[in-house]
Amino acid sequence: MTGAPPLEIRRSRVAVTAAYAAQGLGYAVVVTSLPSFTGRLGIDDVAVSLIVLLVCATAAGGSVVADLLARWRGSRTALAAGLIVQAAAFAVIALGPPLPVFVAAFGVYGLGLGAVDASAAMQGVLIQRRYRRDIMGAFFAAYTAAAIVGALVVAGSAAISIGPALALGAAAVVAVAVAANGTRAFDRARAAAPVGERPRIPLPRRGIWLFGFVILVAFTLDSGVSTWSTIYLNDDLVSGAAIAPLGYAAYQVAILVTRLTTDRATGRWGRTAVVVTATAVSIVGLVLVAALPWTIAAIVGFALAGVAVGALVPLSFTSAGALAPARGDEVIARVNLFNYAGAVLGAVLLGLLADAPGLGVAFLLPALMLVPILFLARRFGRAVAATESSAGASAYADGADPSR
Repeated sequence: MTGAPPLEIRRSRVAVTAAYAAQGLGYAVVVTSLPSFTGRLGIDDVAVSLIVLLVCATAAGGSVVADLLARWRGSRTALAAGLIVQAAAFAVIALGPPLPVFVAAFGVYGLGLGAVDASAAMQGVLIQRRYRRDIMGAFFAAYTAAAIVGALVVAGSAAISIGPALALGAAAVVAVAVAANGTRAFDRARAAAPVGERPRIPLPRRGIWLFGFVILVAFTLDSGVSTWSTIYLNDDLVSGAAIAPLGYAAYQVAILVTRLTTDRATGRWGRTAVVVTATAVSIVGLVLVAALPWTIAAIVGFALAGVAVGALVPLSFTSAGALAPARGDEVIARVNLFNYAGAVLGAVLLGLLADAPGLGVAFLLPALMLVPILFLARRFGRAVAATESSAGASAYADGADPSR
């Protein structure tokens, strides 16, 4: 493809970018609003952890539902439906209902979260295939930027004693608006074997496990830093309440910058080089956190750790979708399941190591998990060749939507 993409494809790219932003905004608003409900509902930190675990479990179910919807009606339907489900959950949570309804709403939110995670990646890969260059980093950058905005909105609301209801309501409105626009603008192509039809191309199971492992490692790292970086700085390094959150802030900034530059970097140096570089940088950062019990070293280390998450997540979905373009939606849905296993591992395993050998040393766990990716990086490059050799040959992805 030469020159500017057709208007319809550019419109789809904008719509999917908005979906990523709505996902990031909603997630940040929900998780940062959760502590404000603890006093009102009389729940403790253990109950909060169980609610988060519930969200992870139902999100895995949402990813499976997205797979089924993608085969039945296409990933655009799955993405719009997931956003609507999230909006409904936001509205219920904002009302501060009785505890059973509150917990159930978080379960419903998890379903929407998983459906959007999977189907947004499906849509992103479809559009990227039409552009014939890497653009997934930009989609995930929109997610990260919106998540930062969401956290700031909740913080601002708390500062002026408004409470989380307004932020949750705004997230619901955004999700509905993006879904409504997406029913017209999301990519209508399919990359899945239709329901009832015998697949002509087998699923690449080894590739699913390989890129699933990369996603699992990335989200183990992400969950570990998100859950424990502030606690480590505040409790272990006694950095103070004003300084402790800076580790997580530096981590998020690094993710955003990496995602804004990943697409250009892969175009210039290739995916393998970017994967190796990002992974090595993050290993160095985590070793820095574990080896030097100083505040500045921890903040710099957490920032470096964000580089791998910023690059590996979009590139893993990109490469996974290229394994079997005709069934890319199904591949992505399965790879996405590893996301939630990583989220649980990062929060739980680092916590178990907090007492002995200590939380700082515990950050070596994700560092060790990153090491195999250095040796798997060449598989990202092979996925590029597979995409180029099969461009335009997809049995389902490049055809008209049968549901129209």
